[in-house]
Amino acid sequence: MAVTLADVAARAGVSSATVSRVLNGNYPVAGSTRERVQRAVEELDYVVNGQARALAAATSDLVGVLVNDVADPFFGLIASALQGEIGAGGAQPGGGKLAVVCNTNGSPAAELTYLTLLERQRAAGVVLTGGAVESEAHTAAVTARLTRLAASGTRIVLCGRPPLEPADNSLGLMTIAFDNRGGARRLTEHLLSLGHRRIGYVAGPAERSTTRHRLEGHRDAMAARELGPDTPEGENAARLTVHGGYDRASGYDATLELLRRDQAVTAIVAANDTVALGVCAALRDSGLGIPGDVSVAGFDDLPFSVDASPALTTVRIPLQEAGARAGRLVMGRQAPPPGGVVTVTTELMVRGSTAPPAPERR
Repeated sequence: MAVTLADVAARAGVSSATVSRVLNGNYPVAGSTRERVQRAVEELDYVVNGQARALAAATSDLVGVLVNDVADPFFGLIASALQGEIGAGGAQPGGGKLAVVCNTNGSPAAELTYLTLLERQRAAGVVLTGGAVESEAHTAAVTARLTRLAASGTRIVLCGRPPLEPADNSLGLMTIAFDNRGGARRLTEHLLSLGHRRIGYVAGPAERSTTRHRLEGHRDAMAARELGPDTPEGENAARLTVHGGYDRASGYDATLELLRRDQAVTAIVAANDTVALGVCAALRDSGLGIPGDVSVAGFDDLPFSVDASPALTTVRIPLQEAGARAGRLVMGRQAPPPGGVVTVTTELMVRGSTAPPAPERR
């Protein structure tokens, strides 16, 4: 037979209301009384009825973390740091909560479904990670669901995606944005400083905000050297951009397409480090050396990038730090940033996969 709140109260010699106050951690209780209640909870192995508690408190002990692909190290690093913060202090009343990772597989419909389910579960918090789908209809649908969640007391954090409108943050959302545009610009500027001019770009899915921002940064750097799509010398810039997914296979296939379009390409920028691995594999299978024939650069600075051969030049995003900060925000342990938005800076990591182009390929 399940142990009840009344059983705990009887064992501790207090009222059921006192037990509830200790477990919820939302009311001052004398230290000796708190200890008796906690000891009774442990002795009886009492488990709080989460559904009943959620109904009474209007929120639950659940925090939803939405990721595009749980198998992608980018999201794994963020989710791991988030879960560590969300579950922190679980032994203390009112401490940790249950982090539920929701894998959308990049599906806009799945993202909306998970938000609806979390609303039904009276989630205490929701964290949306990764780039947003740039569709007016989908953005409106997401905003509507987040508005309802925020109105019910759910804390909401966007991590790695741009803030939602309205710009005055009347929804109370908190955003940790990544400087994808600035990082991509600095990466391409590095290649240009080495002497590269025919630079291929393997972009991510066209409908994602992260893809657009990184591609804009790349093209800003090219345009500053009069190598943009609208300049005579840079007329091949658009032709040397291939869109794909954020996986290794997409990098491999896109590289073969780039080489088909222009065999004289001297550098390739990849949408992320995982894509860059596919780029490197395709170049080697095509008989080209890295960086002797073609330089390769990635983005994110995932753990394996430094162990690639040669080590990958990339842009570092402090993913674990960002995930931990998102966890503290959604748990209410850290004050929201001014205006609800903070932008995480990126850092260029120059390694062995980039070098000046060989004279015969310039």
